[in-house]
Amino acid sequence: MSDPTFPLPEAANFIEQIVNEDIAAGKLRPEQVQTRFPPEPNGYLHIGHAKSMFVNFGTALKYGGKCNLFFDDTNPSKEKTEFVDAIRADIRWLGYDWARECYASDFFDTIYEYAERLIREGKAYVCDLSPDEIRATRGTLTEPGTESPYRGRTPEENLRLFRAMRDGQFADGEKCLRAKIDMASPNVNMRDPVIYRILHATHHRTGDKWCIYPMYDYAHPICDYLQGVTHSLCTLEFEDHRPLYDWVGISLGFDPKPRQIEFARLNLTNTVMSKRYLKKLVEEGHVRGWDDPRMPTLSGLRNRGIPAAAVRDFCSRIGVAKANSECEYSYFEACVREYLNAHAERAMAVLSPVRLTVTNYEGEEELSFEINQADEAAGTRAVRFGKHLYIDASDFSLDPPPKYFRLKKDGYVRLKNAYIVHCDDVALNEDGSVKEIFCSYIPESRSGNDTSGIKVKGVIQWVNADDCVPAEVRQYESLLRDADFAGQDFSERMNAQSEKISRAAAEPYLASAADGTPFQLLRTGYYKKCREGDALVLSEIVPLKDNFNKKSK
Repeated sequence: MSDPTFPLPEAANFIEQIVNEDIAAGKLRPEQVQTRFPPEPNGYLHIGHAKSMFVNFGTALKYGGKCNLFFDDTNPSKEKTEFVDAIRADIRWLGYDWARECYASDFFDTIYEYAERLIREGKAYVCDLSPDEIRATRGTLTEPGTESPYRGRTPEENLRLFRAMRDGQFADGEKCLRAKIDMASPNVNMRDPVIYRILHATHHRTGDKWCIYPMYDYAHPICDYLQGVTHSLCTLEFEDHRPLYDWVGISLGFDPKPRQIEFARLNLTNTVMSKRYLKKLVEEGHVRGWDDPRMPTLSGLRNRGIPAAAVRDFCSRIGVAKANSECEYSYFEACVREYLNAHAERAMAVLSPVRLTVTNYEGEEELSFEINQADEAAGTRAVRFGKHLYIDASDFSLDPPPKYFRLKKDGYVRLKNAYIVHCDDVALNEDGSVKEIFCSYIPESRSGNDTSGIKVKGVIQWVNADDCVPAEVRQYESLLRDADFAGQDFSERMNAQSEKISRAAAEPYLASAADGTPFQLLRTGYYKKCREGDALVLSEIVPLKDNFNKKSK
């Protein structure tokens, strides 16, 4: 019977609709909603986990409930304390906190006791078939499986063998414990699944106490129940495993039994979304580590300078769906760009410096520079202007195409927040490249007080040559090239040009800023300021060009 005393929040997605139905049916109060974020500590979290965090932490937060951080550490051969620490740091960086931190290993004793109970009740048996033999007898989607010849063992014999497994009397793969369900079930996952396997490996928390470990599908519902989870929110690959999740809970008499709900995982174009492949990228040296700025790991995004708020906003915008789909990486970039446009200071740097001399200008002066045009309250700061400048080589052409609005011989252009200049002459190197540009400035054309009457369409960035600082600029492209190599192994899709390093000239303000500060380098992109030794490094966060909105038009 529904309980009208509990006001229900407006449901923003199908998961919240289900939660509202459970509350309305009187199954629980809003503040009793309990979820968990369940990473396996076998690698670093990637952006796909950000969506899972958004769903699990966000759902609990909306109802005033709790979300635990639950480490699924049932496979000691791949798990490390290093990964546990990294996961904690990633969650906190993204702005979430957990009610309780717990591990599957916290419950190993109870999980084992439940297994003995299933054996005594004739619901589980020790099987001597090898993993390959079990797969061969599993059947197909149209044909039932074949029962194991060991399925008829008595509970007493199974209990004796299971305890011998626990005591280390058998080698890895020699025996396993299987649930006795139905080898003719239309759901292959219900055809006597393995629930315990032998694995002689040192666990990062329990050491060598155990040489048998529960399978995830068996441990999952038990750990949820022992934590008090009300709604176990999983990605869609676990949908076919839900009958097994329910079978475990029902067989062990869980009351109330947690409810598993599946949602679509996040898939991004040009992005590796598998910890196994990410680990391979690190181990084979394709990247500098888990936190390489090109990596889709949360530590990589953080190192690149992606704001946590922009990641949360992206997860909110893509929503929570029931069906898998693929999202354009450019949409993620658009969310990041929108956030940085509102919050990042502006600065100037020249990526391919060419010297420009203002022949009729003498001395120096300080000009007013807008800190952020999108934020009127940000105000202005001073930039130094002098006779000798640098502009970008791409902003000058000896043979300009039609409708070229940047600087050309005998042409005008405005220097950002400064003056209009006219190109009078050009000095060339022996190879024909531009050595130096000679311009005259229009004194009456100062930005903010232009009385020159000269109209120009081109505005370019510049730096003062006498006090600019050298900088290393790092620009990034996707690690993978999906458009040309869709469906192939990632090693065949690697983009050898995923990182481009160049030397630039930057205004001194960038060198004095705190490490990690994001800037919009005018007409270039968004960059994070960092320092390596004595060197100023400008690391690209996201390009200025908005490919997503361009495609949408």
